[in-house]
Amino acid sequence: MRTTTFSGEISHFRYLNTDGTATPDLPALAADAAALIPLYEAMVLTRVVDERAVAMQRTGRLGTYASALGQEAVGVGTASAMRADDVLVPGFRDQAAQLWRGVSLVEHLCYWSGSERGSDYAGPRHDLPVSIPVGTNFPHAAGVALAFRRRGEDRVAVVMAGDGATSKGDFYEAMNIAGVWKLPVVFVINNNQWAISVPRAEQTAAETLAQKALAAGIPGEQVDGNDVVAVRDRVDVALARARRGDGPTLIEAITYRLGDHTTADDASRYREDDQVRRHWKEEPIARLRTYLAAQKVWDKQQEEALLADCRARIDAAVAAFEALPPEPPEAIFDHTYAALPADVAAQRAAVLAAGEN
Repeated sequence: MRTTTFSGEISHFRYLNTDGTATPDLPALAADAAALIPLYEAMVLTRVVDERAVAMQRTGRLGTYASALGQEAVGVGTASAMRADDVLVPGFRDQAAQLWRGVSLVEHLCYWSGSERGSDYAGPRHDLPVSIPVGTNFPHAAGVALAFRRRGEDRVAVVMAGDGATSKGDFYEAMNIAGVWKLPVVFVINNNQWAISVPRAEQTAAETLAQKALAAGIPGEQVDGNDVVAVRDRVDVALARARRGDGPTLIEAITYRLGDHTTADDASRYREDDQVRRHWKEEPIARLRTYLAAQKVWDKQQEEALLADCRARIDAAVAAFEALPPEPPEAIFDHTYAALPADVAAQRAAVLAAGEN
């Protein structure tokens, strides 16, 4: 006799359609359209910052840079749902979330220039630095969540990474232990369809990335990652679930990487222009702007003022960044350990001695 011992389903959430119209079941956070303006402003700021950072890299003023072009709603929607005392564990394309959380524009530029000052945030002191190794930040988030649990704190760790990261063992290990121990952690997967040049369909045979959560015994769901209202709403729900002690949630945000993987990449070598043009029609900023304008809470004058303000802010940040004195070479040793291991301490001493000579 055959019986079914498990079955699961993955829900998909969207509240703003691709043409900027709303579905009938808008969540409470969107009841007042004007309340969405800060989300819009944060997405625009991220895009303006990215444009400038890419230009700076092209002229040798920054190192390799990973733009979030087209994916601004995932970061802004996620971070805007978090409390200040929660902890963000970001990947390398999550500047929208970091800027919302209080990482300064100067710190952002420092990070991508290789300066340790870019990870020593004055604002969100407990947020972790950007994780460049793909997927290694998942176990970090589980560890942070375990610390919250042991301290009896109702804080939540939120970890963000791309679709390619879900092919790594770190992802499964972190979800497994988070599920077993019901840790207060939210996994946000920015599914932009590409792991550098590898399309999502060649990364996994799974129909969705969200369903990978089911094997770990935790809820998994999809959200339209170009709809900032949907991202914010579902992260809100996941955070509340974690604070209640009901454990982790995996949210797969479906979006599209409109730019190159990084400035070291040329996406035109492996994907068709027509595909990119189709996805531009769904991008998050135009979608929300259309909705706000239709609700009579946004107009051309506000748009021009916002762009002018964003450009002035990045102009000032670039000037401040470029006026910073160089860091001493031993700085690379000073931000990883509370007390340096003997072999690393010896290396630091050697660097200092070489500088004196």
